[in-house]
Amino acid sequence: RSSDLFLEFELRADGMLRYANQSNYRKDPIIKKQTRVSPAVIEEVKRLVVSSQVLTCDDSKWPEPDRDGKQELDVRIGNTHVSFSTNKISQDRAIKESADPEGLAAFTYLVQEIKDLTLTLLSLHFKLKPV
Repeated sequence: RSSDLFLEFELRADGMLRYANQSNYRKDPIIKKQTRVSPAVIEEVKRLVVSSQVLTCDDSKWPEPDRDGKQELDVRIGNTHVSFSTNKISQDRAIKESADPEGLAAFTYLVQEIKDLTLTLLSLHFKLKPV
């Protein structure tokens, strides 16, 4: 059985980056990290979100979260606010077979890009020692 999955990323306009990961794998506790990022990072995340076209998506046709996991994404850019929730997507086939493959693909790939960027930034922040 797959583990439940909850990922949360928050990037505020002031540069505060927060990450939370609740996997429930082997009863691991929730992982929370936060750091501050530069205005350039904020602009890059905005660019990723806008270019993904996820702001025009609607999650009503996506698979509902289930016992195998969920993914959530909440985006606020200016006066635009969208919130998404779907089950854990583990195969491209699940995207292709959904009622909204284009929207679900945009969501899935954006979440992966944000996850990769966030984990890279947090890894650099918490592993590098000041000179």
